Amino acid sequence: MLYTSTRDKSVKVESAYAIAQGISKDGGLFVPTEIPQIDKSFIDSLVPLSYIERAKKVLSLYLTDFTAEEIDMCVSGAYADGKFSSSKVAPVKKIKEGENILELWRGPTCAFKDMALQLLPYLLTVSAKKTVADKTIVILVATSGDTGKAALEGFKDVPGTKIMVFYPEDGVSPMQKLQMTTQAGENVAVSAIKGNFDDAQSGVKKIFTDKEVAKKLDENRMMFSSANSINWGRLVPQIVYYISAYCDMIENGEIKNGDEMNVVVPTGNFGNILAAYYAKKMGVPVGKLICASNANNVLTDFLKTGIYDRNRKFFTTTSPSMDILISSNLERLLFHLADENDETIAKWMAELSSEGKYEVTSDVKEKVLSLFDAGCCDDEETKDTIGKTYKNGYLLDTHTAVAVKVYRDYIERTGDNTPTVIASTANPYKFSAAVLSAVCDKNLDGVDEFTQVDLLREITGEPCPEQLATLKGKSPRFTSCCEKENMIDTVYAMLGI
Repeated sequence: MLYTSTRDKSVKVESAYAIAQGISKDGGLFVPTEIPQIDKSFIDSLVPLSYIERAKKVLSLYLTDFTAEEIDMCVSGAYADGKFSSSKVAPVKKIKEGENILELWRGPTCAFKDMALQLLPYLLTVSAKKTVADKTIVILVATSGDTGKAALEGFKDVPGTKIMVFYPEDGVSPMQKLQMTTQAGENVAVSAIKGNFDDAQSGVKKIFTDKEVAKKLDENRMMFSSANSINWGRLVPQIVYYISAYCDMIENGEIKNGDEMNVVVPTGNFGNILAAYYAKKMGVPVGKLICASNANNVLTDFLKTGIYDRNRKFFTTTSPSMDILISSNLERLLFHLADENDETIAKWMAELSSEGKYEVTSDVKEKVLSLFDAGCCDDEETKDTIGKTYKNGYLLDTHTAVAVKVYRDYIERTGDNTPTVIASTANPYKFSAAVLSAVCDKNLDGVDEFTQVDLLREITGEPCPEQLATLKGKSPRFTSCCEKENMIDTVYAMLGI
């Protein structure tokens, strides 16, 4: 299995190089040159297995330059007993007929990013030994909240690595911010930036592709890699949980092998739903891919019109991990749908950079419309969905509530009753203020974060994960904030070079 770049398909590298490098030198993203195929018998073989065993089998199809022993070590280490609060790792829970929640937040930081970021440090360590054994890998991360903490926790004190995370100063929840700024580890660093997530992400991408920066790191025996979903090593573990969810739906009696299931994903950077697309292209009977956005509905508009336009008002919402106007992983989808025309992809991405918009060709638009449906909802609709769903016995976080609302709108609009899996991306306590306001009518003005946690626990009876509860009283370790134009100087200072 080889990987190429979305902006230069003459590139051909093995997975270890793609994972260690993070992003192609031309600025493109690494994608597999072919998508491995699975059939009903393969799925049948997965159904009785544990999540760990399923992951080993799926990952071996993509990481063909890894030995079976290396894959076993990586997967067993990532999902070992005690790391996740469910023995199923990513359990599927039925909340009403046809509506099933895929709980992806059972890991150490209570967000779906753990599913990939517990595994990525193992994949990256193995990859580095194969490709750049004598260099320190510097993990550079832009986060809208959850990726930052999950990456910090995954890479904490991993030998041969350093990790630094940038987050928008006012663009994460108080709990997310406290999780990041109190992070332990000798090889970690965190900084806020004055700007939004797109500013942080653009700054990180610019640093990645700056030849002078690369030269300076090389002189210090260092090289950059990424823990964002621009890194294939972040994306490939996400494919696993959609295949596993299909197996669980069979095991739970919701479908039979060969039946279709729809998938709904709350998404900002498009990586999570792209993983479901890869599962579908591999042969998993996924029907419609339903993309759910909050008020920052650039993806909803694109998936309906074929026009991507980030020139619009940016909203700070109660679902901050989706407050994104530049969805990086869309580039991978477009490469596949445009018949791997790297020149066209490079042109569209250049237009996005210079003009803030691009329009795909009619044939690509037609393919998009055949694969995806999309919808969006605002904060009031999110709040209403949390309240209604809680009354029916299930407590949602804000991001999952966006997905549930969009899905219910889809059902009303289409009448499509295909059994559906909805990706649940975070524990409700990560966004306790917004969730609490949806399930009670108390005035919460001036009520601090952990009093809100206590109230939410008191009202709902839902336990607060220990790793969030124990943040109470902790003093931030990282308090710096930089201008977006000064991110590279901050990186140098953090690295001491």
